[in-house]
Amino acid sequence: MGKRVLITGGAGFIGSHLADELLRCGYQVRALDNLIDQVHGPGGHRPASLAPEVDLVEGDVRDSDAVRRALRGVDAVFHLAALVGVGQSMYQLERYTSVNTLGTAVLLEALIETPVERLVVASSMSLYGEGLYRDLDGNLTTAPERDVRALRSGRWELEDGLGRPLVPVPTPETKPPAFPSVYALTKHDQERMCLSIGRAYGFPTVALRFFNVFGTRQALCNPYSGVLALFAARYLNRKPPLINEDGLQRRDFVHVKDVARACRLALEVEEASGGVFNVGSGTSLSIREVAGRMAHALGLGGGKGKDRDRLRPQLTGTYRTGDVRHCFADITRARQVLGYEPQVSFDDGLVELAEWLSTRLEVDRPDAAGAEPAQRGLAV
Repeated sequence: MGKRVLITGGAGFIGSHLADELLRCGYQVRALDNLIDQVHGPGGHRPASLAPEVDLVEGDVRDSDAVRRALRGVDAVFHLAALVGVGQSMYQLERYTSVNTLGTAVLLEALIETPVERLVVASSMSLYGEGLYRDLDGNLTTAPERDVRALRSGRWELEDGLGRPLVPVPTPETKPPAFPSVYALTKHDQERMCLSIGRAYGFPTVALRFFNVFGTRQALCNPYSGVLALFAARYLNRKPPLINEDGLQRRDFVHVKDVARACRLALEVEEASGGVFNVGSGTSLSIREVAGRMAHALGLGGGKGKDRDRLRPQLTGTYRTGDVRHCFADITRARQVLGYEPQVSFDDGLVELAEWLSTRLEVDRPDAAGAEPAQRGLAV
């Protein structure tokens, strides 16, 4: 029998794929998940996407009794349980800090009593704020927060103190963190708490900073899912995707199967202990490009006339508090230490996603992701 591994948040999007990866490699897998409606829909049922071999413990990561039950006989832990969504975190402060920060503290207190061979915590690119930039003199620089007055006038790009444009470059783990949202702050809390307590109490810990993860099993009915799921929900309901700002902001989209593989490597590679690693594709795409490729993968890219115009992405010209302009990954460290190499291209991942989507037509709720911030004065 292989080692037994616990995945907190293990019934979710990334967690269920990680469970598949670990089972494939001979591990026994247990999942702790509270099956919340926003992710899993009403009813709290075990999702069909979770492999039947997974031992599911239903419970909240803030419940110390549930956490201790889930940890019994476990050799290693992946801590994925968290609320996600930059915009929602800016008006559900208590809920986000409770689940993400307090929940991590509860888990760590239990691990102090029953240490494991390794803890891998899911961190996030959100804690970087803006990615790394280079100025016109060739110097690497961190960018300040964007000026609201510039944003109101549609000046989206970052500038140096002389008003010259800054050029985005891949962001390494050494970039100092910034916290444009409550979500980013709580992910930093999770990362640093796990690394600090793991070091203090002698259980090796690894932090993985996920970039924009996409793939099958993302909840289309959740308005705070990733941008690809939101675009897909709009297209499936014959509505154009809504894109903030001018759509030229750049992100790094990494397939969920590559993320699951990176997680397993973080568990198995001895040299990873104590390290922090970006997990991305190592490439970047503009949000406009992403919308176009999604339409093509769904068979909507060749439309003509009114149908084509009706589904053309709509630029809102809106900035949401907490959003950054450009951030994409430098994955050199993950390649060198973990032996991580992305294997699923963006277009191949979209084809797989489109095939999965062809059997689903879920409620279109992406507008909620923009409506709430606007109603609360968090959009300009």
